[in-house]
Amino acid sequence: MTETLQDIARRMVARGKGILAADESSGTIKKRFDTIGLASTADSRRDYREMLFRADTAMREHISGVILYDETIRQSARDGTPLVEIIKAAGSIPGIKVDAGAKPLAGYPGETITEGLDGLRERLAEYYALGARFAKWRGVIAIGEGKPTDYAIVANADALARYAALCQEAGIVPIVEPEVLMDGEEATHDIDRCAAVTRTTLHAVFAALDAARVDLTGIILKPNMVIAGKDCPNQASAAEVAEKTLVVLKQTVPTAVPGIAFLSGGQSDEAATEHLSLMNAAGPLPWALTFSYGRALQAAAIKAWGGKPENVAAGQRAFLHRARMNGLAAGGAWTPELEREAA
Repeated sequence: MTETLQDIARRMVARGKGILAADESSGTIKKRFDTIGLASTADSRRDYREMLFRADTAMREHISGVILYDETIRQSARDGTPLVEIIKAAGSIPGIKVDAGAKPLAGYPGETITEGLDGLRERLAEYYALGARFAKWRGVIAIGEGKPTDYAIVANADALARYAALCQEAGIVPIVEPEVLMDGEEATHDIDRCAAVTRTTLHAVFAALDAARVDLTGIILKPNMVIAGKDCPNQASAAEVAEKTLVVLKQTVPTAVPGIAFLSGGQSDEAATEHLSLMNAAGPLPWALTFSYGRALQAAAIKAWGGKPENVAAGQRAFLHRARMNGLAAGGAWTPELEREAA
C-alpha cells in the first residue's frame, strides 16, 4: 500500500529520530575533505557517504531520513548496491535537495533568492522514480543594516510555497527550510533581533503556503533556532535560546504541521544538541521537534574517518555517538553527563 504524505511526514519525525543532511554541494564537501587532506572525487564522495549509510545502529535507531544530493541519489556502493537501497534497508527514507542554491536578489544588495523552480515538476517525477519520498528547499534570510527587506522575505516565502506545492503534487513531502542566518558579513545581531526576523519570516512562509494550497499535514518545517549572530558580543544562554525559539514557534507555526526538524546553522555539535533537548524537555508541544543536521552530525565522523578505509569503523562510531546524542535530545533526555559517558 502506498504511503500517504502524512505517513511519510510522521515517520520523518518519529520520536528519538532525526534527519541526516547529506546533501552537501560539490563545493561544500570539497571544503570538508580539504580539512582531512582528501581529494573530492565521485569515488571519495561515494565512499564517505557509504560509510555513514552503512553505520547500521546509527541509521536504524536514530536516523529517520537522509537528504541526498543529485549525484548521490544516482550512486551505487562499491559492491554495486544503490545507495538509496542501503538507506531503505536501514529503515530510513531517502530524500533529495532540489533547489539550485541562493543567488543574488536583483536590486537588493546583500540579499538572495533561491533558484530552481524551472523544470522542477519534471525533476521531482524523476527523483520519485529514483526512490526519493521527501525533498528539501532552502531559502536564506540575512540580517544586517537594512536587511532583511520585506521583499526578500516575501520572495523567498513564495518560492518555498511554489516548491512545496509541486512536491505534494508529485507525492513527495516537502521540507520547507527558511533559514535566518546566524553568520554572514554582518553577524552582530542579538537574539531578540533574530527572534523578530524569524517571526516575520515564518508568518510570511505560512501565508504563502496557505495561498499555494499546500497541505500542512504533509510538510516538515526546517527552521533556524532563535540565536544571536555569530559575532554578537552578548551570546544568549542555552536556556534563553530554547525559550525564545519556542515562543516564536508557538506564535507562528500552525498545529497542523506534524514536525519541526531544526537546522544547526553553524552552531557547535554539542550546542545544537543541548538546545534541542532543552526545547523538548520544556513540556508538551503541538508538533514533534527533532533535528535535520549536516555538519553537526558529520564533523566528528569525517575527522575520525580521515578518508582511509582502515578508519571506516572509527568514523561510524563517531557518527553513532552524535546520532545517539541527538536522538536523546529529540526526546528531551540529553545531558552533558551522558555526552561525556558516551564519548
